[in-house]
Order: sequence, then C-alpha cells, then structure tokens
Amino acid sequence: MKHFWNERYSLPEYIYGDTPNTFFREQLEILKPGKILLPGEGEGRNAVWAASAGWQVVAVDYSEAAREKALALAAKKHTNLNQYLVEDLNSFMPLEKHYDAIALIFVHLMPTERQLLHQKLLKALKPGGTIIIEAFHPDQLQYNSGGPKNYEMLYTSEMLLKDFDGLKINFLDEGTYHLSEGNFHRGEAALVRMSMSLTAS
Repeated sequence: MKHFWNERYSLPEYIYGDTPNTFFREQLEILKPGKILLPGEGEGRNAVWAASAGWQVVAVDYSEAAREKALALAAKKHTNLNQYLVEDLNSFMPLEKHYDAIALIFVHLMPTERQLLHQKLLKALKPGGTIIIEAFHPDQLQYNSGGPKNYEMLYTSEMLLKDFDGLKINFLDEGTYHLSEGNFHRGEAALVRMSMSLTAS
C-alpha cells in the first residue's frame, strides 16, 4: 500500500485539492488554536491550513511523496509545519495527553488497525481536547466519488461511538454530502462526520 500511495501522491496535481476539508475547517474554526495531530495527512491540505490559522501542527503519513508535497504547499502558502513524520500509523506512538485536537480526515483502516489507532489517539488527547473525524460510510459503496471499496474499511457512527466511548459528542452525523476535493473526491458521497471532546478533569 505504501508503494500505491507514493505513486498516487507523485502525480503533479494535489489529488484531493490544496484547500482544507470543509468539515475539518468548520470544526477547527470554533476551537482555540493549540497543538494538533493529523495522522494520515497525505499532501498537507489540512495541515497547511491549520498552521496558517495558528495551530502547532504535527502531521504523519507513511508516504514520502506526500510529505514532499505537503512541505511544498506550506512553502507556497508562506507557513510552516512543526513536524511532518514519515511513519506507519500501525507503529506510530503519539505523545500521551499532548494534543488539543486530533483530526482523521478520510483515514480508512481495517478494523483491528482502526481500533488500535483510535486507542492510541484517545491517550494522546489532552483533557478538554477534541477529536474530529470525516470518513466514508458503508453506503459509499454505491457511489464513485472516492474511498475504499472494502466494506470493512468504511465507518459508521455506531463504530466511532464505540471506539471513543466516554467522550462528549459535539457533532455526529451520517448523511449524503457533495464532495469537491481535487479529482479523487468529487460528487455525492455517503459520509460520517464526528467531533467529540475529552471532558476536562
């Protein structure tokens, strides 16, 4: 899969566009800037926007090509990313109780890998911190607007509520939305959108 993503991210265009995901931007705009972790960040569209909005950004992806394009986009937008780590999310170990926000934007994993990553992210969140997720729902299999074709890699609100049990729900929705994110996320799409916070002790 790493080879697949390196090839895809080696295309000259930003395959999901160079502007932030709409839900990600809307959710971040209501939070006070702090430290944010972006696993599976790809070409940097969300990381660069967050950095320009005053966030201290740590991005992670296992594609070297994605990192190169993210750093190029940051330079083009006259901003800097604090860190862009090239690591496999299965072995990535984030600092505990370190982040004010964590965002997973179209990060699709097999069930065991997903659960392990989400457990690590829960530990990485500061009290009062927020987790933001946008992902494709199983109903996406009827659309051609992007996402994996493997049912096991698609997410439901029930699944996310179980993974992040104990967090306070800020926003949770399953629905059909129109995507316009580069050439690979375009058209009607079945999505699950979630924002949940760890109650400050």
